[in-house]
Amino acid sequence: MTAIDARILPIGAAFDRMPFTRRHVLAALALFIAFVIESWEQLALVYVSGDLGTRLGIDEAGVGVVLSAVALGMIPGVLVWGPVADRIGRRPTAFWSLLAYGVIALASAFAPNATVLVALRVASGLALAGVYTITFPYFLELLPTRHRGRAAVYLSIGWPIGILAAIGASVSLGHLGWHAVVIASAVAGLWAFAVRAWVPESPYWLAARGRQEEARAVLRTLGSPDAGATFTVASRRAGRPLDLFKGGLARITVVMLVLNFTFNWGYWGLQTWLPVLLQERGLTLSASLGFAALSALMMIPGYVSASLLTGRFGRKRVFLTYVVAAALGGLWFATAESTVGLYLGNFVLAFFSLGAWGVWNTWNGEFYPTALRGTGYSWATAAQLVATTVAPSAVGALLAHATGFTPTLLIITAFMVATALLAVPLPETEGRELE
Repeated sequence: MTAIDARILPIGAAFDRMPFTRRHVLAALALFIAFVIESWEQLALVYVSGDLGTRLGIDEAGVGVVLSAVALGMIPGVLVWGPVADRIGRRPTAFWSLLAYGVIALASAFAPNATVLVALRVASGLALAGVYTITFPYFLELLPTRHRGRAAVYLSIGWPIGILAAIGASVSLGHLGWHAVVIASAVAGLWAFAVRAWVPESPYWLAARGRQEEARAVLRTLGSPDAGATFTVASRRAGRPLDLFKGGLARITVVMLVLNFTFNWGYWGLQTWLPVLLQERGLTLSASLGFAALSALMMIPGYVSASLLTGRFGRKRVFLTYVVAAALGGLWFATAESTVGLYLGNFVLAFFSLGAWGVWNTWNGEFYPTALRGTGYSWATAAQLVATTVAPSAVGALLAHATGFTPTLLIITAFMVATALLAVPLPETEGRELE
C-alpha cells in the first residue's frame, strides 16, 4: 500500500499492522482488574451469607433477595449504560460507573437493616452495570486485529480470579463479618482511577464521532503505523437499540439474546447451588468451598487453551467444541458414583465451559458496528443477567421438589446443549476488521 493509498482508510484497517505494545499491556491490566471486581461483587456475599442472615435477622429467602439484588439492579443498568457508552465514550463510562459503584458499596456496608441493604445493592448494581457492559467491547476496540481473540480471552480469566478472591475474602475477612467484605468491595472501586490513567479512549469511537485528531493520537500511542490516515466508519446513529433489530442484524440479535440466556442459565444454575448439591452428595460445607476453589482454578487453563486455539481455528469452531465438551463434563458430573468422579466431571465442566465463555465474551462483542457495539453488548449482558436472576430460583424449586442431584444436573446440562445449537448460525469473526 502506498502513502497516497493510505490517506483514507476504514478505521479497522489501522489495527491490521499494529503491534502489541506496552500500552496494550497497561490497558489489559486495568480492564482485567475491573473484570475481577465485577466477578467479586457478584459472588462475595455468597460465601458470608450465613453471617449476613444472622446479623440482619433474616431467613434464607431474605438472604436470597440480598444476594440477587445486585443482578436485579444491573438488568436495567446495562440497558442504560450500553447506549450511554456509545454516545459519551467508553472511557468516561468505565470510570464513572466503577467509581459510583465504590461509593454506593461503601454506603451499603453501613446499612441498618435488610431493606436498606437491598436498596443499596440494587443501586450498586445499576452503577456497576456500566463497566460490566463495556469492559470487553472497550478492550476489543484497542487491540491489533491478529491479537484480538487471544488477548480478549485472557481478559476473561478475571472471572475465576474474582471467584477465588471472593472465597479468599470469606476466609480472611469472614470472622469480621459481612461488613468487612463489603468495605473491601468499596475500596476496589478506586480502581476507576487506574482505568482512566492507563486506558485511552477507543479510536473507533473517536473516529465515529468525527474526532479524527484524537483518534490518530491514540493510534500513535498504540503503535499503529497507519495512524496518520483519515479514517472512515460505518455511518449509523449511535446507541439506538431499535437498530439492533433492523436488516441483517435482527437475526443475529435474536439468536445472540437467546444464547446468552441459555448459556448463563446453565452456568449460574450450577454455581449458585454447587455447595448445596455437593452436600447432598455427602461433602461438608468446608469441603464444598474447597471444591468450588479447585473448580475456579480449573477454569484458568480452560481460558488459556481457548485463547491459543481461537486465533488458529476461529471463534465458532472453538466455541462449539468447548460447549459440547462442557455438556459431556456435565453429564459425567451428574452421573458420577464416586467422589473422584464428581471432581473429574466438574473439572471437565469447569475447564471447557469457562474456556467457551472466554471465546464468547470476545465473539459476542464483534457482531456489531462501533455505533451499536456498546448497545448490542448491553442487551447481551441483560439477557445473561435475567438468567442469573431466574436460574437460582428455578434450580432451588427443583431441589425443593426433591428432584435430586442427578436430574437437576441433567436439566442444567441441557441448557449447554441448547447453547451449542444456537451458536451454529452465527457468523465467524476471527481475523475480520471491526466496523
